[in-house]
Amino acid sequence: MDAGTVLRVLDAVKPAEVRLAGGWGIDALLGRRTREHRDLDLLHRVEEEPAVLAALSRLGYRETLDLRPVRFVLSDGATELDLHPLVFAADGSAVQAAPEGTFPYPADCFVTGRVDGVEVPCVSVAQQVFFHQGYAPADRDLADMRHLREAFGVRTHF
Repeated sequence: MDAGTVLRVLDAVKPAEVRLAGGWGIDALLGRRTREHRDLDLLHRVEEEPAVLAALSRLGYRETLDLRPVRFVLSDGATELDLHPLVFAADGSAVQAAPEGTFPYPADCFVTGRVDGVEVPCVSVAQQVFFHQGYAPADRDLADMRHLREAFGVRTHF
């Protein structure tokens, strides 16, 4: 997946509050592409899901995996989008369903970064670090956390 595809997808869902997470989210925080990406992780408000699905359908994306309420996957045959529904509170914080409980998103974790020089919505360095814990990391996870440590001086779990 390339930056042009990321920007095209974000542009299509722009009326909704969709944010980058995962590897592209890390690259957005860094302001540069650091590796190949197999998919695009997107966070969206659960109540905006019909509009998000309609917009992505117009780009040729169809649902290929349904693990709601945690997540679901769309594909256009060449690229995959991993969508994560969020339920927001009045204070701007959110939660995502998890296999056991929920994943918290504090209100201040919703920030912006850059993809190919274009400002995009994403989640904070602290939120990325939070989600990269409690599992055996793949090589890409190790590299992602190394990039965040080098760029932002943060501590990571691996």
